[in-house]
Amino acid sequence: MDMHHTLHLQHWPPGLPLDLPLPDEHLWTALARSAERNPDKAALIFFDSIVGYASLQREAEALALWLREEAGVQRGDRVLLMLQNSPQFVIAYYAILRLDAVVVPVNPMNREAELRHLVADAQARTIVCAQDTWPEVRSVMARPTPRDVFGDDTRLQHALVACYSDHLTMPTHLRVPDFVAADWLALGSDDLRLGASTWADALAWSQATGRPAAEQLPPLQAGPDDLAVLPYTSGTTGHPKGCMHTHRSVRFNAMTRPAWLAQTGNDSVQLGVLPFFHVTGMENAMNGVLAEGATAVLMPRWDRDVALACIQRYRITGAQLIATMVVDLLAHPEIEQADLSSLKSIGGGGAAMPEAVAARLHQLTGLDYIEGYGLSETMAATHINPTHRPKRQCLGIPIFNTDSRVIDPGTLQPVDIGEVGEIVTHGPQVMQGYWRNPSATEAAFVIIDGKRYLRTGDLARLDEDGYAHMVDRLKRMINASGFKVWPAEIEAMLYAHPGVQEACVIAAHDAYRGETVKAVIVRRTGHEALTASQLEAWARERMAAYKVPRIVEFVTALPKSGTGKILWRQLQDDANKAA
Repeated sequence: MDMHHTLHLQHWPPGLPLDLPLPDEHLWTALARSAERNPDKAALIFFDSIVGYASLQREAEALALWLREEAGVQRGDRVLLMLQNSPQFVIAYYAILRLDAVVVPVNPMNREAELRHLVADAQARTIVCAQDTWPEVRSVMARPTPRDVFGDDTRLQHALVACYSDHLTMPTHLRVPDFVAADWLALGSDDLRLGASTWADALAWSQATGRPAAEQLPPLQAGPDDLAVLPYTSGTTGHPKGCMHTHRSVRFNAMTRPAWLAQTGNDSVQLGVLPFFHVTGMENAMNGVLAEGATAVLMPRWDRDVALACIQRYRITGAQLIATMVVDLLAHPEIEQADLSSLKSIGGGGAAMPEAVAARLHQLTGLDYIEGYGLSETMAATHINPTHRPKRQCLGIPIFNTDSRVIDPGTLQPVDIGEVGEIVTHGPQVMQGYWRNPSATEAAFVIIDGKRYLRTGDLARLDEDGYAHMVDRLKRMINASGFKVWPAEIEAMLYAHPGVQEACVIAAHDAYRGETVKAVIVRRTGHEALTASQLEAWARERMAAYKVPRIVEFVTALPKSGTGKILWRQLQDDANKAA
């Protein structure tokens, strides 16, 4: 029997139980409880404007009433939510849940074709969107989406359009992005009007909220195993697929980070900059915060000046930041003089934190960057580094109630310590399956020792302590003359070069080796003279010859997703087309 998956227990965080009690409550109940306990406490801070808990609950109930009476939203209906981090995102999210309906978070960067797929696949008839995304939504509403392969009606019939500036209720010296500061006049009178088509309608957010609603809403009926949130995968291997998450799976993972970091209670202040339309931001800086009765400081987009000001002004205690954000924050010209003493935890995931960057962060704050790992399919974390014994560039260990293993992706047998295999996971945070996609669901799971495990498609190795170390995505490997090269490993090494701000490693065609290593590099300010030959010579001193980038391309910026992750696949596709 494979016992490697229990090695990590010898390094379990002191004082923490191995398992947490599984939640049996509706997600709305957690918010309502916080509002009852601390009605006047700040739940959300948005460019110095504050939304208290009682106000948050009241606005969510008013919006729920509109969704029910005007848009006809019923229990189990899917409602699209297409907003950046903002009070409106949180209010709409919980309004949808209040009706026992299902939240479908949508990346606001999606264009018409991508949105049409989500409308059809989720069978959604209602969307809550922002005014800057209205043109794309209007295009979808103006032309009905064809019936899907199931023959179902997929028309988007109702749109509620929010203006971010409606929640800018206080003056601020913080830099407010143009799309947030814009008012309704920016749309023009012809751009938002009733009757977007003969069968669909749109309404301004301000027209749908503001009336008492609690006594007019039906009682909660959904149970912990009913669907609550349907996040879609990134679609890097085809059309995005909806991950079916229940109230239990969402509520469970919202509990884990505060418990793991020993920061439960309502005295924490979290920086909400990772997008709420993505599970990491949604769980850690929204659902987890509101269930604890804590405070979230919202940022719709990363801005290091705003982040640094908010950390100091609001005495932020915790921040989830991906590596690229930390790199940018540490490059702030005033970082040495900033008061960072309120911070108790900084962590993140998505890509390994480079050693040199983590060391610099520790020097400034005294904090270790706590890395974790998770997927849309697992509603964020399955692994987090123990705070008392973290390892750098490491996924960490399986969290509460979670059984994770590393297996051979072909034979499904356990691999030895140090060998590369696929991560598979069993736990209460794992999705039920892919929405209306039984074949993909079947392919995503495997039965081991009588338990159902999610196949993550991620390659990792376990060290002698049972910590998991990411090697790469299952399909992201470079085969250079028979040598297997893992891009993430090389990227982490390149970040140690003083002239490298950001790095992405991809495969390039090579007539002799088949594939060779290419590095796409953003130079750090002050190192504009760095050349490809200099970087290659530096790399040859630090890594095996077959890992050294044979091609180096310098760019001013790397393409990133809405969640800030570097789009390595886009760079790879461009390189393949050019070959």
